[in-house]
This record gives sequence, structure tokens and C-alpha cells, in this order.
Amino acid sequence: MADRPIQGGDGDGGVNGIRTFPFPIELSVGGVGMQVGPMGPHRTWHAAAPLHRVHRIDFHVVMLFDKGPVRHMIDFAEYEAYAGDVLWIRPGQVHRFSRASGYRGTVLTMQPGFLPRATVEATGLYRYDLPPLLHPDTAQLAGLGAALAQLRREYKDTATLPLSLHTAVLRHSLTAFLLRLAHLAASSQEAARGPSDTTFTLFRDAVEKEFATNHSVSAYADTLGYSRRTLVRAVRAATGETPKGFIDKRVVLEAKRLLAHTDLPIGRVGAAVGFPDAANFSKFFQLHAGQTPAGFRAELR
Repeated sequence: MADRPIQGGDGDGGVNGIRTFPFPIELSVGGVGMQVGPMGPHRTWHAAAPLHRVHRIDFHVVMLFDKGPVRHMIDFAEYEAYAGDVLWIRPGQVHRFSRASGYRGTVLTMQPGFLPRATVEATGLYRYDLPPLLHPDTAQLAGLGAALAQLRREYKDTATLPLSLHTAVLRHSLTAFLLRLAHLAASSQEAARGPSDTTFTLFRDAVEKEFATNHSVSAYADTLGYSRRTLVRAVRAATGETPKGFIDKRVVLEAKRLLAHTDLPIGRVGAAVGFPDAANFSKFFQLHAGQTPAGFRAELR
């Protein structure tokens, strides 16, 4: 099958009413849970969702750039990618493509669940604390490029093996590429202070599950069985900030996602992230985001 720019599907899934575009399984070769091919100027997940608008997906996207610079927004932070750079967008993150048509290179998309749990853990597929923009050196880029080229060849070759074996080979080839990518992400300069401490890892995972209802550092410490002082040391060593700052940052991010993606009233957005009183939510949001919830929403509409 000839290469073609990867496109996408439609969907209305997601949490808290956010419209989320699912992995386009019907467009992948053989119906497998991944796609790999060239980036092109006519990219889209769905005609109803222009990519220059903020949107959310439920699958992994990895873009290896041949040219640059390209500006891309992920979770309301702007990243500028150049030739040889990699952008890794994880499920649930909101992002926006630049209006410029400078996206050139190779793009990999992968459906959650395509790889077994052990591989998911080994490759850090859900390490949201790691930076999405990666800068491989010459040797790392050569390794990533070779692994991705092999994966792309296997993806297109649907005639050599039965579908079950073809899928198995794809999983192994994909794992080889992702292990290289995960090593790059964990060892990158931006992630030099990334968490290796189990205390922080448990805290991070607990916050991800409970941030909408639990904003208390002491409550997290009690649940995890650590003293507050131990938790403060672990989080500061991993991130350079306090546990409270880490929690607040996650709450603000989810509030921004809801304000950008839904038409929920401000009060309901606040309630969804743990602020039953709309006035308190507005004060909290303005303190951390530098503008009111209504002002932030208006900028994106």
C-alpha cells in the first residue's frame, strides 16, 4: 500500500464532557491499533475539528520532524520543533497544530491497549511528567530513525504474514522504537530532574486520580503512608516545587481543558475540579493562571 498522510476519525468520548477524538482504527492498515506514515499538509482527525483549534485525542501521537521550525501547543504550552526533533503527545492531552503547513517528517499514532501492560510500563507511555518535546543527538536520532523506518516497513507489509503474526511483529517493532524514545525522554536535559523516587511516583499517580476531589497535601501523605516532610522532600527533588504547587498545577490544567473544550458554566467547571463555590474557583484560577476563567475562555473562542 502506498504511503499517505495519516488522518483521523470522529468521536464524542472523554471525561467531564470534553469532546475527544478517538484513534481512527478504520483507517489503519489491516485494522491494527497503530498507524505510521508521512506527515502532510492536509492533516486532520475529522472535518468538524480543525486542527488549528484546541482539541483532545485519546491516543498517542509521535512526530519526528524532517524540517522546522514548527510551533505546536500541548496542554497550553507552546513548543517549537526543528528538524530532528520529536514531539510526543499522550492520550488526554489537549493540543493545537500551527496554521503553517510546515509539518514534514514521519508521524506515528497508537491506540491505548495495543501494547501489553509490561511494555506500557517499560516504555513509560503515561509519564505525563516528561517533556513532550525531545531533542535527540546524532546517535539517538539515527537509532530512532532506523527503528521507525523498520516499523513503517512492517506496517505496510500485509502480504508476507497472516494478520495475527503481522500484528505480533508490529508490536515487537513498535516496542523497540518506544524503548528508544522512552530512554530519550527520561534522559533528556529537560527531564534531568525527572522523578525516579518511588515516593514521588506514588504521589503523582494519586494526584492524577484524585485531584478533582482532593487538594490536601496532608491527605495525600496520610493515604500514601508518608510524613508530610518526606512528601515535600520527594516532590521538591523531582519537580523543584512543593506538593501543593504540583496539585494546584494539575487542577489548573484540567480547568483550562474544560474551559477550552466545553460550554460548561464557570461554576460547573469549578465544581468539576473541586471548587463547589464559583467565586473561590475564580479567585484560585486567576491567582494561578493570571486571568479570570471567563477571560481565558474568551481568548480561545
